[in-house]
Amino acid sequence: MNKKLTVLGATGSIGVSTLDVVARHPDRFEVVALTGNSRVDVLYEQCLQHRPRYAVVGFDQDVAGLTARLRAAGVQTEVLAGPQALEFVAALPEIDAVMAAIVGAAGLQPTLAAVRAGKQILLANKEVLVMAGALFMAEVKAHGAALLPIDSEHNAVFQSLPANYLGEPAGAGVSHILLTASGGPFRTTPLDRLKTVTPDEACAHPNWSMGRKISVDSATMMNKGLEVIEAHWLFNVAPEQIEVVVHPQSVIHSLVQYVDGSVVAELGNPDMRTPIAHALAWPERIAAGVAPLDLPAIAQLNFEQPDFERFPCLALAFRALRAGGNAAAVLNAANEVAVAAFLDGCLPFLGIAEVISATMDVIPVEDMPDLAAILAVDAQARSVATEQVARWRK
Repeated sequence: MNKKLTVLGATGSIGVSTLDVVARHPDRFEVVALTGNSRVDVLYEQCLQHRPRYAVVGFDQDVAGLTARLRAAGVQTEVLAGPQALEFVAALPEIDAVMAAIVGAAGLQPTLAAVRAGKQILLANKEVLVMAGALFMAEVKAHGAALLPIDSEHNAVFQSLPANYLGEPAGAGVSHILLTASGGPFRTTPLDRLKTVTPDEACAHPNWSMGRKISVDSATMMNKGLEVIEAHWLFNVAPEQIEVVVHPQSVIHSLVQYVDGSVVAELGNPDMRTPIAHALAWPERIAAGVAPLDLPAIAQLNFEQPDFERFPCLALAFRALRAGGNAAAVLNAANEVAVAAFLDGCLPFLGIAEVISATMDVIPVEDMPDLAAILAVDAQARSVATEQVARWRK
């Protein structure tokens, strides 16, 4: 039987790669629902190819136009809009798995809806665990959902852990988890030059093809910081058991170190279709359309310690993880505001970390007992961060 899928964030880079893998295996997968927020033209083309039962856009005004275009092309996909529609397609009774690839806090509630429906969750939205790690993992356990990591680093850790691991503490003699980082486009840039970095420069990642927000996060290494927090929740390891290693070639995607001195790593070309294919077919393996790794051609693998002066956002993420409570949610919200301001030309590159740090200083660390508390502190942090951005503009 085909595995039936909802793809949340289908028009982003992860969603596009997911549909590429799916298209290579029409006998294995069936797309039931696609969501695309504002990229309606891309969503239209995806609907033409995959003929889902549902398509979800972000805004009501796009429903009629997309519906008319699809009907004219002979496609009967039902078009819906808004946050409630995202939750609806994430919890459809007929689907087996949900690719959770909406970027940022907007992905939290639809992904929770999929968890509460007991679906298999292919988790590409790290912010879900950064914002609501304790709540999210408790819901996974309570509703019997299966959680498979899509981030290349966490998928690599998952592959390097004992074969019987799925949603349980790492245990089994695990000493440390080592998350690799490329170092982004500014790994060797003179520190003084970072004052004048442009959005286009920050989005020019040397190895990976990603959306602009994630590309900026990679340039500041906040992306790695969020992954550190995600790893804490996914693999139930303490902050001191998680290390970041800069690896410019992006060939080793992450490693697990065991107490006996062994280190197990997962290697591959930097292409997100590999972890996507691994999760889609798990526990089997399928072709992903990715070229095999040619180690002699690579010839050399390099490793460095991260420079926290160059990448203060990484230090802020470790600070948030150690603080616990609402600190990671504050970090994430402030980062989203700061990155958006940078991309809009309202904040310099180095201002991103300063806005985040100032926001964390303003909001005290408190427990978050439920979703309402999480959403409240997210809104509060966005407001404070927006005020911090405004100070830069004066």
